Amino acid sequence: MPTFTTHDGTELAYRVLGEGEPLVCLAGGPMRDAGYLGDLGGLAAHRALVLLDARGTGASAEPADPGTYRCDRQVGDVEALRAHLGLERIDLLGHSAAGNLAVLYAAAHPERIRSLVLVTSLSRALGVGTTDEEWDKAVEVFADRPWYPEARAALDTIGPDTPLRRVYEITAPFAYGRWDAAAQEHAARTGPEMNWEAAPVYHGEGAYDPETTRRALGALTAPVLILAGEYDAGPTPAKAAALFPHAELVVQPGAAHHPWVDDPEAFARTVAAFLDPDVSTVTVDGVRIAYRVAGPEDARPVVLVHGRGNDGTTWTVISADLAADHRVYAMDLRGHGLSDRPGSYGFEDFRDELGGFLEALGLTGATVVAHSMGAAAAYLLAQCAPGLIGRLVLEEAPAFVPLDPPRPVAERPEGALPFDWGVVTATDAELNAPDPAWREELSAIAAPTLVLAGGPTSHIPQDQLSVLASDIPDARLVTIEVGHLIHNAAPAAFLAALREFGL
Repeated sequence: MPTFTTHDGTELAYRVLGEGEPLVCLAGGPMRDAGYLGDLGGLAAHRALVLLDARGTGASAEPADPGTYRCDRQVGDVEALRAHLGLERIDLLGHSAAGNLAVLYAAAHPERIRSLVLVTSLSRALGVGTTDEEWDKAVEVFADRPWYPEARAALDTIGPDTPLRRVYEITAPFAYGRWDAAAQEHAARTGPEMNWEAAPVYHGEGAYDPETTRRALGALTAPVLILAGEYDAGPTPAKAAALFPHAELVVQPGAAHHPWVDDPEAFARTVAAFLDPDVSTVTVDGVRIAYRVAGPEDARPVVLVHGRGNDGTTWTVISADLAADHRVYAMDLRGHGLSDRPGSYGFEDFRDELGGFLEALGLTGATVVAHSMGAAAAYLLAQCAPGLIGRLVLEEAPAFVPLDPPRPVAERPEGALPFDWGVVTATDAELNAPDPAWREELSAIAAPTLVLAGGPTSHIPQDQLSVLASDIPDARLVTIEVGHLIHNAAPAAFLAALREFGL
């Protein structure tokens, strides 16, 4: 493991997982080996995680002065790591107790923070806390779990003389959204990974001056993500979020104190989207939708909607060209890319989501360019909300003619997928037996429409696309014989067709 020497001569160790822009990660506990963070639910696929072992934990040396275990006295360790890494500014993540350290560092060095992520973080540094009574009440969310009666009885035995290690053992089931084998294995590592002598010093007297810290944070211009768990009884995230100039609060459903263990993919998507400077998010009907923007702010808006199994990055070449004279928005539909995966999918869900996206961003009258599944959602929206879409481009859209023969239930491939497999099963069922109204109401589309067909190598029956174009009052059909993914296979021809259409 690489090491560096901090301000008081203590040698500290860190490990690096993944590649890309560094994300400095501070472990909680307090005073627990950073190994318990793992790869943060796969976040290492998006960023290079720099996992610091705090002094006296993991591979880091014990300090000469045990008093330096106190949280505020470790701020210099974070600054020494930044300097060692040669970074002018850092993206900084703190979990649980280490959220206090991350906050103190941001208050002391606001100019060094590029972004700040606080994960189920205790907010003692801000003077925000949870009483024992509030904690006891909050854990009742687990009352229907089979393990709850025994765990609750043990919880009631905790007193001022209960050893800290025993307190952690008793409270462990309440720290996970599911007390399953993975959670139990993760919790079992707490004992050997904690520095039990240092832990009580961390929050010791004098560690925090909340009023001073709050004032100092007024100079923090960097964005802050406060990620809470729905079932986490400890932190009070809404109160903490209000104390930052630029904070976003996200509550991960079904998660508790270790959200990357409870739902790794949801955790990684949320944090990756926040950290990516090219990605913004908006919430539509409770679902966080990620999107990328390019082009002049005052230019005519164009919204790009991908097909099944893709995401907004499929439009990279098209977006770069259109951005010369348009404001381009490339969204990730629910279940895809960096957007939420709520588990409910269907063409009308995507339709409503697109409509909510246009309304939330003030894009009424925008041109919508959409592919395949996204194109179906777009023309369903154009039927029921004619004023929302100004012009419409439908690339290889399904015509909602019942499939003959119907598709069998598809088997999910092995391994991780860049989208939720539930999208496939839900939309295949609707393609097999679509709502007849989806075809019958094509005449309600008022937007000028361009239908793009991929020719005989496409799996979409081309005669159905001809009928689709003829049933839309103001539509024209253009065929580019490269198959289903026209915008990828022939971007120049695709763009030429869009420009001829008036974009």
